[in-house]
Amino acid sequence: MNDSKAIGDFLRPSSDDLILAKNISSSTIHEAAGKIGALPSAIKPLDITASVCGPAFTVRGAPGDNLWLHYALAEAKPGDVLVADMGGLYEAGYWGEVMTVSALAQGLAGLVINGCVRDGQAIINSQFPVFCRGTCMRGTEKNTDFVGALAKSLPIGDVLIEAGDLVIGDGDGVVTIPRNKVSNAIEDSIERDTREMKMMEVLRTGKTTLDIYGWKMK
Repeated sequence: MNDSKAIGDFLRPSSDDLILAKNISSSTIHEAAGKIGALPSAIKPLDITASVCGPAFTVRGAPGDNLWLHYALAEAKPGDVLVADMGGLYEAGYWGEVMTVSALAQGLAGLVINGCVRDGQAIINSQFPVFCRGTCMRGTEKNTDFVGALAKSLPIGDVLIEAGDLVIGDGDGVVTIPRNKVSNAIEDSIERDTREMKMMEVLRTGKTTLDIYGWKMK
């Protein structure tokens, strides 16, 4: 790899924003930000109770090859979330227990991968948040001739992710918010949650959503 020292040198959300974002659900911030950033719904947490929040460290790898994930492990900074696309081949276990141990030691916040992983139960037991398309035991190659990318623009589904974008994942899936929209999205999310809490208090009195919104059947 060339210029590896500069790979992780990109802007990330502020520490204050990250603290607030940890208490916001993926669905809430997706809606509050204008219904943007939802990654494919097939990408879900290995452990349904897991959640992840942090700046994206993007990884573009090769189908059936996980070498660029190893490069990412060496370059990402503590608190980063690896966000990886592996070229559309899902029948491979790109990540497993060994890499999870390394990620924990490096202080990474989690992994979001548009692909499968292996050693699923061991990863769940480690409590390292992994969001993926499922598990697969098939092994991967390490082709040093393939030119992947770290901390570059990364399309997954209909979302373009940049290094430093905010990543939030939970049982509903994963959303990414452009870094320059994070502060406003968090503010709008908090306001949305407050409104919904008040609405649910009204619903507990027996009123219906039709009463609240004034909708009528035609």
